[in-house]
Amino acid sequence: MTKLTFIGAGSTIFMRNIVGDMLHFEALRDAEIALMDIDPDRLAESEQLARRMIATMGTGATVTTHTDQRRALQGADFVVTAFQIGGYDPCTITDFEIPKAYGLRQTIADTLGVGGIMRGLRTVPHLWKVAEDMTAVCPNALLMQYVNPMAINTWALAERFPRIKQVGLCHSVQNTVQELAHDLDMVESDIRYKVAGVNHVAFFLRLEDSTGSSLYPRLRDGYRSGRLPKPPLLMPRCANKVRYEVMDHLGYFCTESSEHFAEYVPWFIKEGREDLIEQFSIPLDEYPKRCIEQVTEWKTQAAELAQQASMDVPKSHEFAAEMMNAIVTDRPFTAYGNLPNRGQIPQLPLGAAVETPCLVDMNGVQPSVVTDIPPQLVALMRTQINVQELTVRALLDEDPEHIYHAAMMDPHTAAELDLRQIRSLVDDLLAAHGDWLPAWARVRQAA
Repeated sequence: MTKLTFIGAGSTIFMRNIVGDMLHFEALRDAEIALMDIDPDRLAESEQLARRMIATMGTGATVTTHTDQRRALQGADFVVTAFQIGGYDPCTITDFEIPKAYGLRQTIADTLGVGGIMRGLRTVPHLWKVAEDMTAVCPNALLMQYVNPMAINTWALAERFPRIKQVGLCHSVQNTVQELAHDLDMVESDIRYKVAGVNHVAFFLRLEDSTGSSLYPRLRDGYRSGRLPKPPLLMPRCANKVRYEVMDHLGYFCTESSEHFAEYVPWFIKEGREDLIEQFSIPLDEYPKRCIEQVTEWKTQAAELAQQASMDVPKSHEFAAEMMNAIVTDRPFTAYGNLPNRGQIPQLPLGAAVETPCLVDMNGVQPSVVTDIPPQLVALMRTQINVQELTVRALLDEDPEHIYHAAMMDPHTAAELDLRQIRSLVDDLLAAHGDWLPAWARVRQAA
């Protein structure tokens, strides 16, 4: 019997996707599912939902719930992580409000920039605890981690726990294909593509229709004529103009949404340039809004589900269940995975977390080699890796000074603030986060 342990199962909507997907596969439909969370109320909600999905699908899967992480991991074959250390309140609020006082505006703040750095400092130590527990009670399990900042997490995990089997998973590739199909009036399955880079700053190196014709001329013509992008399919508040503008100048389409991408670079969110915010429809402070909406949405969904005699269990486009099935059955599946660079992208630094197509079968997750990334894209990716590497070095060496260095190298932060402002900003963030940070990161404030 296959066992999945879900760490952070209080992320009920995401748990619904992963566990619901499993129940569609014959090889996984009788799995043991261990749900773990530190919030007993949210854990109970997720347990109830999981049991209802199992009953609806008529499978033999079993569910156990845990607040003890190591006990939940005992004997697992697969582990999924989906948690947010510090949550929306207080940590996300802190990551937005303190930078804003310095004139540094953000949209999502979970991947790069000062928000991404702080989230990495909060998150990696707990991922290390997951890896430590896995080493003790399920050393052969595959860790599929969906936690941001994805690249920082993946890199830091590989450095501290190189023997743990792990892959960082994201839905940015699938979401982008969905948006492109929407813009081009195409069926998603008719789009052929190859993507590579670093998570959230990977690019469609090949983008074709089913006949092998490039779709880039249609995208460029549509953007230059004003017909594209269409009103967005997935996030109605977040127009997709930033990615089209970047494509127009750099030649290729990025995998991550425009609201994310706008804060990874120095070109769009600039003091005194409200024209850019308006022209490219950049949704400042988007993630806090989204956090509040998601809580409300789940409460509404939970109330509706409680009244329904039956429920739908649709299959999502997340990779996790597909990968579990491929490994258990040895039926190959191709997924986009984030792994330490062991040469699969020779144009980027070894050790950095990179995203490429990966073959998944009984041998595990095997990245393909990509050697043809254009130099302008490699240059952009390096600006992201600089910040990621310094954050990882801060964590590994327990060196607070590298936190400041990481912020100084961040493209958006450096474009807005001088060195002394950045140091002061990081001081304030470290002080405000307090006990949410590892002890070594708080030493500077106590001195």
